[in-house]
Amino acid sequence: MRFYILLFMAIVLSGNATGQPSLALNEKGYFEMPGLNVTVFADIYPEGHQTGVTIIQHGQRVAANGDIRLEVSPGQWSPIPAAGKEIIDAENETISRYLWFPDSSRHLKGFNPITYPDLILKYKVNVSALENSSFKISVDLEEPLPLEWTGKVGFNLELFPGHLFGKSYIMDGETGIFPLQANGPVLKDQDHFITQHLAKGKQLTIVPENDLQRINFESDGQLELYDGRGNHNNAWFIIRETLPAGKTQNAIEWTVTPSVVRDYTYKPVIHLSQVGYHPLQEKKIVIETDKKTGELPEIRLMKTSPEGTVEVSRQKPELWGQFLRYNYFTVDFSEIEEAGMYLVELNGEKSTPFKISTDVLKRHVWQPVIDYFLPVQMCHMRVEDHYRVWHDLCHLDDALMAPTDFNHFDGYVQGSSTLTAFEPYDQVPNLNHGGWHDAGDYDLRVESQIGTVELLAMMLEEFELDYDATSIDLENRHVEIHQADGKNDLVQQIEHGLASILGAYRSMGRLYRGIICPTLEQYVLLGDGAAMTDNQKWAPQMGEENRDDRMVFTEENPVRECRVAAGLALTSRALKNHNPELSEECKTIALALWNTSASQLDNHPVKARLASELLITTGDKKFEAVLLKMQDEIIKNASQSAWYLGKALPIIQNKEFKEKLTYAVEKSYEKTLEESLASPFGVPYEPHIWGHGWTIQRFGVEQYYLHKAWPEVTTPEMFLNALNFMLGHHPGDKAISFASGVGSNSVEVGYGVNRADWSYIPGGVVSGTALIRPDLPELKEWPYFWQQTEYVMGGGSTNFMFLVLAVDKYFK
Repeated sequence: MRFYILLFMAIVLSGNATGQPSLALNEKGYFEMPGLNVTVFADIYPEGHQTGVTIIQHGQRVAANGDIRLEVSPGQWSPIPAAGKEIIDAENETISRYLWFPDSSRHLKGFNPITYPDLILKYKVNVSALENSSFKISVDLEEPLPLEWTGKVGFNLELFPGHLFGKSYIMDGETGIFPLQANGPVLKDQDHFITQHLAKGKQLTIVPENDLQRINFESDGQLELYDGRGNHNNAWFIIRETLPAGKTQNAIEWTVTPSVVRDYTYKPVIHLSQVGYHPLQEKKIVIETDKKTGELPEIRLMKTSPEGTVEVSRQKPELWGQFLRYNYFTVDFSEIEEAGMYLVELNGEKSTPFKISTDVLKRHVWQPVIDYFLPVQMCHMRVEDHYRVWHDLCHLDDALMAPTDFNHFDGYVQGSSTLTAFEPYDQVPNLNHGGWHDAGDYDLRVESQIGTVELLAMMLEEFELDYDATSIDLENRHVEIHQADGKNDLVQQIEHGLASILGAYRSMGRLYRGIICPTLEQYVLLGDGAAMTDNQKWAPQMGEENRDDRMVFTEENPVRECRVAAGLALTSRALKNHNPELSEECKTIALALWNTSASQLDNHPVKARLASELLITTGDKKFEAVLLKMQDEIIKNASQSAWYLGKALPIIQNKEFKEKLTYAVEKSYEKTLEESLASPFGVPYEPHIWGHGWTIQRFGVEQYYLHKAWPEVTTPEMFLNALNFMLGHHPGDKAISFASGVGSNSVEVGYGVNRADWSYIPGGVVSGTALIRPDLPELKEWPYFWQQTEYVMGGGSTNFMFLVLAVDKYFK
């Protein structure tokens, strides 16, 4: 009887039966079987929970960052080991990775949030496939752990919380529920408090009640289960075992057995625009399936009516082929042009509804960007939305001159001089006006500020957009959403952005690099930006302990300065009939930066961009002469330069240059079309760690200008497909729009200023589906994945808004 009980338990824990494939190394260098993958340091982003031993169970990444750590619950700025040689032993079904502490490459000068202790630790992490779905994790040390570090260093494996809330676990017979929030009591771990372990023992089973999620962990040592959110809001649940004293070989040894559902097949995902299509637009729907799927049944196109839905078409999906880890099929319903609301049905599963209409992009698509996202991000303002206050007056104490020879933890560097008349920690006037908070960091990077201003100016110039849905009182620092004030919102937002950029130039005689808070405690603020500082301008008599004002950084960077100058030159044109005085100031500063910064560059592309914008703005032929002098580099890099030069073509008189550029555009576009065939989504797409959405929508903006200037050698499909990508034509297990609040289904948990509330900002646009190396597209519902769901200034939302307006204009 005991034998049968043990046999039953083995089958339940493994999810396997006789004949089920076992975990084995595949050609991509990781372990695989239907329903389970295990990768070993395939990724390179531990701060983002992307590296170490990683478990992908039934298509979902459920555990990651399996590695040695120096704390029970490490955070974003905790010590991280350096990774060395990888060994794949196919004969023994084992992957090993050599690592060591400290990682000296991560040391910073100046304020360094990463403090490496006096510990040298060299080790190897091994993962070996066992029978069925089981695998072994072991750690070998080069030398025994120093006695003083016993009980402090351990092997951690992080469990993704979003899949576990409300689910159960069993540790040596004791049971519990994964809590929705971290709960006390707390205890001291080295220099910070963590919550007490949830459980400890030798055998842990998580989610025993669900065959799709159950995983069993066993060790001869002691496993401890922690909730890492007790000291870091963005942490995961953690399984940990401390390294023993005096042991080197198999210092850690775990057996891990994920449940695998027999004959598991990835469920098809229907990728289509969550907004819809213009009647004349291609309507090619993409279906993502298990890589074993060779064909699909017919897919039905249904139209809604007051009585329900009626079938209007059905087609057999055509196999496109494999991309990343999935097989893709396409179905083209382009012949359907009748206006209405539609959905598609496959195997009884229905998609979200989408619209076919000539007015499909007229409303509810670009408006959330200007209605909500830009107002919410406005710095130095109080932002109200009827009963709601998005944030109160903030950062009125901006800004102190940054100290010299200082390296800020977020990448800002102040050199040996302030490059201004101001001394370190002097108050710099005119900086407590204007600008937008960048994502959740609350900093103002000059490139994000000018990027936003420039795109708004491009919309004003290209589409003559006149829209008023928000009251913006710059003088009294007050914003009211959905309270019109008789003024064009785009113009007011441009003026707000320029108040920051030009305010710095007026005070310092140069551009700033950025404005950011001085301490890590401020930087990780979750909540109202008004709480970051006391809004009182600091003076030396107040004492250093009360110095919480943000700091302004400067730099010698002619490339960035020319980039800003190009934006100012463009903005000067857009404002000419709206604010002539500000328009003239933009042009004056752009010309000044040309004289001081462009002269330091030879044939850099940004110099050509600035010359092109100044040619259009001023009409001065000396800028055409510069372009002609740079024509070899321009033509060589036509894929990057042609979109903005196209706007200057009517002014440029040199026929030979224009002919050469046209030929280069034709050849470059042929390559673009070829690259777009590498995925089923119709755009050049090479996924990386971060989501690729921002890059693709920017590509779409540039392709719009390219097609406008060269319609004879380009097609509109690139910018049309780029918008479709953002609205739902992209890989991953979610049919979803990357623009929050836009379309039938959109990202509703974003990495924005309200991320701690598991919420979103309408009109915020995320980078979207990230790549878990080597081949898993992932977009999780989790508020702390900046690499997937962050909102940013400088193009995240404004590129999207421009692209929507561009596609709408094209179909007009």
